[in-house]
Amino acid sequence: MKIRRSGRLVDMTRYLLDHPHQLVSLSMFSSRYKAAKSSISEDLVIVSEMLAHDGTGKLVTVPGAAGGVMFIPGWSKDKSLSMIDGLCDQLSKPERLLPGGYLYLTDVLGNPRQVKPMGQVFASVFADRKVDVVMTIATKGIPLAYAVAEQLGVPFVIVRSDSRVTEGSTVSINYVSGSSKAIRTMALARRSLPRGANVLLIDDFMKAGGTIRGMMSLLNEFEANLAGVGVLMEAEGAEKKMVSEYVSLMKLTNVDSDEGLVTISRGNVEQFLK
Repeated sequence: MKIRRSGRLVDMTRYLLDHPHQLVSLSMFSSRYKAAKSSISEDLVIVSEMLAHDGTGKLVTVPGAAGGVMFIPGWSKDKSLSMIDGLCDQLSKPERLLPGGYLYLTDVLGNPRQVKPMGQVFASVFADRKVDVVMTIATKGIPLAYAVAEQLGVPFVIVRSDSRVTEGSTVSINYVSGSSKAIRTMALARRSLPRGANVLLIDDFMKAGGTIRGMMSLLNEFEANLAGVGVLMEAEGAEKKMVSEYVSLMKLTNVDSDEGLVTISRGNVEQFLK
């Protein structure tokens, strides 16, 4: 059955949003909607204009017989900062304080409606980099890493503190925790990363950066490349960071347990947004 233009536009937009960074041929859309390629091209212009107006991303056209159109997620700077400011307000509550200067983030990281926008912002920042895999460490960073991987259209892998029999042989390394200076172990299945993969590291909280540094060392064991580092929140303090280049959405700038004071501001993400 032939679908009206209004129906095509709705379904086409949904399809592109569900398949980011995937090249879709005009022939596929033409067959899907039983419409001429010229009509599909006109529809794509409308979709592209709406995405740009909403600040959600852009459509990239690839010419040639094997070409098509690709949706690249990319939240606008204003939209991204507005979302981050809302998170800062939500998390700046004394009851979220945990021992050691950490914050309770489980409810936020367990809410798909909140995690997805975080993934969209990170995908915007790293959209121009070659990313083959997103990596995180168990457990709280998993939802965020999944959201980023989904928006980039790539798989994600999980580093664990011990090996799992269901994952086959693993590579294990020891690393120094940046905050406690304790020696810890992390492991990753040998089949998780192909040699030469470009890996984006994602974590929920970074104090001194020991865990991130450990994952960077693990990449060397797989002869993989570091594509970038993204953290939901970094802690500002006297400790020198063990990671020099990273993108943070938020920064924990002040914690006073006695006074019940928590101050959270934007991280350094603003300088990476366009």
